[in-house]
Amino acid sequence: MNLPNRLTLARIFLVPVFLLVVTTKLPYGDLLAAAVFILAASTDGLDGYFARKNKMVTRFGKVMDPLADKLLVTAALVSLVGLQRLSPWVAVIIIGREFAVSGLRTMAASEGTVIAASKLGKYKTVSQIIAIVVMFIPQLPYYSVLGNLAMTVAVVFTIWSGIDYFAKNWQAIKKGGL
Repeated sequence: MNLPNRLTLARIFLVPVFLLVVTTKLPYGDLLAAAVFILAASTDGLDGYFARKNKMVTRFGKVMDPLADKLLVTAALVSLVGLQRLSPWVAVIIIGREFAVSGLRTMAASEGTVIAASKLGKYKTVSQIIAIVVMFIPQLPYYSVLGNLAMTVAVVFTIWSGIDYFAKNWQAIKKGGL
């Protein structure tokens, strides 16, 4: 169990902590939820950095890292819907794209092909993290405008990167190679 894999596991273990903070009426609970989310999300960049830098890429990491990301983002989006700060259709678009791309990657992996994260996918992740953090801090000046703008950018990158993944792999999908 190397450092990158430990960071991935930490992200998974922080999901229930995040949900506990979100569902418990604590003083400054919104800020604490945002802080826990930021801490968990920061492990995503760190695990990838250390894995590549130190040549510690493992099968565990390849499978669990994207799963950890999806668990964290899904927990946050569902929480925001529950708090009535996010329209359910936005959460469905983002979560649906995650399932679709995961399915594509799973099909590719079963054929021995690895579909690496693209630049658009990385922009999507960063935009989602920013949007989620903003949505958890209603104390921000112009919260409504900032939250809507950040989430709109996240949805655009989510859709764009999803289309990009499928477009780049369409021929293989059509041929049944994936």
